[in-house]
Amino acid sequence: MKRVLIATDKPFASAAVKQIAGIIADAGYEIKMLEKYTSKAELLEAVEDVHAIIIRSDIIDREVLEAAKELEIVVRAGAGYDNVDLVAATESGVCVMNTPGQNSNAVAELVFGMLVYKARGFFNGSSGSELREKTLGIHAYGNVGRYVALIAKGFGMKVYAFDPFVSKESIEKDGVVALESEDALYSTCQYVSLHIPATEKTKKSINFDLLSKMPKGACLINTARKEVIDEEGLLQIMETRADFTYLSDIEPGVNDIFAEKYKGRYFFTPKKMGAQTEEANVNAGIAAAKQIAGFFANGDQTYRVNK
Repeated sequence: MKRVLIATDKPFASAAVKQIAGIIADAGYEIKMLEKYTSKAELLEAVEDVHAIIIRSDIIDREVLEAAKELEIVVRAGAGYDNVDLVAATESGVCVMNTPGQNSNAVAELVFGMLVYKARGFFNGSSGSELREKTLGIHAYGNVGRYVALIAKGFGMKVYAFDPFVSKESIEKDGVVALESEDALYSTCQYVSLHIPATEKTKKSINFDLLSKMPKGACLINTARKEVIDEEGLLQIMETRADFTYLSDIEPGVNDIFAEKYKGRYFFTPKKMGAQTEEANVNAGIAAAKQIAGFFANGDQTYRVNK
């Protein structure tokens, strides 16, 4: 019998766990749970005899893969998968998948929650501004970017996007202006929302030179990954431009400096929470369970992310 481990330091919602367990049981597999674990040793012990693992932000590195002698598949319940060592997984013969699109709306709504909060002066009683007719740039036009564009158009914003992997026609059919470079996006838009993955090419790519191109009253929103920000460059732009604001659901490593020097010009959620809705929890968890069932039943590798 195949054994499926749900390993979540940050657990799924109870409704999600119930439905995931039902899918796994209906497929004829055994389910194991490891929630809110406090040490890597617990994870290493739990993976020893499992054939599949469902994770969220949990780290699956070479050591974990070497401990999981019977492992065949890891599914990251979410879009990003930089918490899995893809090279080590491939070397171990393990298929790695993600569940793209399942938490996209949750992330997009968080973007606009923070945008409204910022535009209204962080609700401090002062006179704020409106988002209507303001320019919003979407950096990477994937599933989340499309939802952000949809909401932005509802607010009456002027929406632009840059994504070298998405055709101009695909972007502009949504009523969004496609720009041909990062420089053009940042030069054009007062607000820029980041949705790029953390890759060797994108890490620290959001730097001082790029951010300095933004118009007066600039605001960067990051619900993507901490690693894509050049934190030295971010501090430099905060220091040299008093009109610049940074919003994120990822606290930077320089959070203490923000708290000391830039009050009223930033907002960070207490933890990464773009996908922290019950609906996203359920959607991503169910998708992960179905993908494991399909993989074992008929070899379906539709959402495989390693080679």
